[in-house]
Order: sequence, then structure tokens, then C-alpha cells
Amino acid sequence: MKLYNSLTKEKDYVETITPGKVSMYHCGPTVYDHVHVGNLRSFILGDLLRRSFAYLGYEVLQVMNITDVGHLVSDGDEGDDKMTKALKREGKEVSVENMLSIARIYEASFLKDLADLNVLLPHHLPRASEHIDDDIAIIKKLEERGFTYTTSDGVYFDTSKMSDYGKLGGLNQDDGESRISGNAEKHQPADFALWKFDQNLGWDSPWGQGFPGWHIECSGMGMRYLGEQFDIHTGGSDLKSVHHNNEIAQSECATGVCPYVKYWVHGEMLNFGGAKLSKSTGGNITLQSLKEREIEPLAYRYLVLQTHYRSPMSFTYEGLKATETGLKRIRKEVIKLRELAGGTHGTVSGNSKVQFTEKIEDDLNMPQALAVFHDVLKSDLDPADKLVTLYDFDRVLGLGLEYYEEASFEISEEIQHLLNQRKEARDAKDFEASDRIRDQLSDMGYTVSDSDGEQRITKK
Repeated sequence: MKLYNSLTKEKDYVETITPGKVSMYHCGPTVYDHVHVGNLRSFILGDLLRRSFAYLGYEVLQVMNITDVGHLVSDGDEGDDKMTKALKREGKEVSVENMLSIARIYEASFLKDLADLNVLLPHHLPRASEHIDDDIAIIKKLEERGFTYTTSDGVYFDTSKMSDYGKLGGLNQDDGESRISGNAEKHQPADFALWKFDQNLGWDSPWGQGFPGWHIECSGMGMRYLGEQFDIHTGGSDLKSVHHNNEIAQSECATGVCPYVKYWVHGEMLNFGGAKLSKSTGGNITLQSLKEREIEPLAYRYLVLQTHYRSPMSFTYEGLKATETGLKRIRKEVIKLRELAGGTHGTVSGNSKVQFTEKIEDDLNMPQALAVFHDVLKSDLDPADKLVTLYDFDRVLGLGLEYYEEASFEISEEIQHLLNQRKEARDAKDFEASDRIRDQLSDMGYTVSDSDGEQRITKK
């Protein structure tokens, strides 16, 4: 497997710490609202990476955090905690109890989204609020090593003490100036909060009541479940310059272990109307809003597969509807192959598997892997062999083809009457009448096909 590593700025061959095993951490959501489809693209990336390593025979350990406290609205460490913002938005009293209560609501919504997208649940899904002690332990180590200082509003990491701060790049002076504007006590613009004081909300610590900084939470949970060094860290490209640089800094300075993570894999953004999808540019596009438009969630997963994860992806409803039509077409072909295979268990096409594997090993090139999938779909392979080959590829693609079943539905008397008329026309070899009735049924929202002298009707 070769992956583009944001740390080296190159495609690197993956050599895991323990041969045959891979440890992965993915930055999860801050559960203060429903997750929009732009963020969901990042979680599909983590799932594809996990599925690909499993497909290649690795034993995978995947961790993804749930941030339910400590994520400030600004990278400059000022403003409300996002969970506090959610409480104010919904008219609830600001308290830890209410914060965690509202977090559970949006956490459940997020987990439903993952299920709808056929994203495998991580092996560990830790909550930030349940790992405060891990954060405090790391801050203590940093304090002992001389990497911290205290201001009137919190404990900060002193970036000047780390000679190679900003290993992932993406930092610039303009960012720095904006990041110091909220706290004149910061020593350097890039310094960041490890612990923020709050007399009214939070947890006890050696430095005073408050809550952990957003960055320290990921280090605390990552080290808790994966150790002081692990193989792969994934997330959106918008996290690279600040959040992930800070995560590296505090982790390596606390433990002395370098690198903290061997391979950093960042997915690009989803664009909507020419701009990055966010709460201000259309962030109300959630899986639920797609369902309300009668678009099924797996159509979005299929859409994501068609763009390389390091390329920006444009979102339009028209494009998504077209993708949904394509997914339905694939499912119909799979059902037809099941009928043709007749229960015979086929053999995976060796040549096709080699081609598919080459594509996923080349920096998760899912568009080209999909091309191999479609080549098999159009091939003249034996139906049973074709079916198991498609199922094999779907272990990575995650479209749920092997377990897909058409929903049963009631056929009205009118529809049944038209089907009977069409059968009589076909039996009489009046194909013009048969086609006319088929077109009429199509206009009514049904697809009719013929197999072994039998009519088969499905909803579009």
C-alpha cells in the first residue's frame, strides 16, 4: 500500500509498526449539531482505508473520537465552546449535565448516519468527556518538561520550545496574527490552549476548574487506545495546519517519541456552489435532508467513491440523483446475476482482483478501482464468477450489494391488469403492444423486465 503522507509530502509505502497489523485514528465529530455531508466525506475516507487494509489481509485497529466538550469555535482559542454554543442555541441552561445530554442526541444522529452510509463502526469510539484524566496527565508531562505557561484564561503550549513545530506545514503569519488577537498574553501567535479556565463549567484540574483544549483531547484518546506511537492518522485537510500540527507538537513533546504518527492522510473538502461546504455555505445538507428529497444515503457514498480523496469534490443535487440512478442500475444487474447463477458458487476472477488491488494500493484510487468494478460488470464472465467478484470488490467499496434485497410492495389491480395484458401480448408475439404497455408502466414509475418467460416488475 502506498499512501500520500502529509508529513513527508510524498506517496510512501506503508510499513506498519507491527508487521501485519495497522493502527488508525480518525478525528471524529464535535457533536453539537447534525453532521453535514462535507464532514461525512471524511468519515467515508477513514472507512475506505480500514476496509482496504482488511482486504489486503491486515489486522486493523481503528479509533475515532467523539468530541463532546472542549472544541472552541475559533482556532485562536477564544469564543464559546461549541457544546456551550449548542446549549444557548436550544435555550438550555449551561451546565455539564445539559452539555452531555445534548451531545448524546447528536452522537446518536451521527451513528445513524454512519450506519446509513455502511461505515463500519470503529473498534473504539471514545468520548472526550470521559478522558479528561488522560488529558491532564499529558499536560502535566508537558509542564514538567517546560513546554507550558499559564495566562489568566488557561494553560498554553509554548510553540517556541519545539524547534520543528508545524511539521505538516500550512502555517503562515496571517493565521498567526489572527490567532493571537483574542489573548494578548500569548507568547507567540501559534501558541495554543491545553486547558481553558471556566469558573462556571468544567472539571477540576491542578491548574483550576475548566475544560481541555480541543487539540489535547485527540492526543489523550489516541494514546489511550493506540499507544504513544501509531501507524495512521486521518482527517479532513482543514484540520492539518492547526489541529494536527498542534496534536503532533503536544504528543511528541510530552513523550519524546517521534514520530507520534507515521502516516498522516488528509481528505479534501466538499464544495457546494463553488465554496467549501460549511454551516454558512450550505451546512444544512445532512443525510436527513437528502432523505427528505427521497435520495438514499448510499447514493452519497457511491458519489464519494467517484472522486479521489485528495481532490476537491463538487456537490450538486442533480449529480447525486444521477449517481443514485447508477447505483440502482448496479443493484438490478446484481439481482439478475443472482438469478442467472441459480445458487452456483462462483470463483473470483484472478486477473480482475489483481487490477482492483493495484488501484486501492495506489493511494486509495477509488475512481480507478470503480472502473475495474464496472469492467467486470460489463464483462462476459460466467454469471456466478462475475457475482462473487463484484461481492469481493464490495468488501472495500461498501455498497452493501451482497445483502441487498429489493423491497417488496403491493401491486395494485390496475398494475396487475396491465401486466396481464402485456403477457398476453408477448404470448401472441405482439411486441409493439407489449412495448407500449411497458412504456406505460415506466411512466407510472415501474420497470418491467423479462427472464425465462416470466415478467419481473420493480419500482424505479
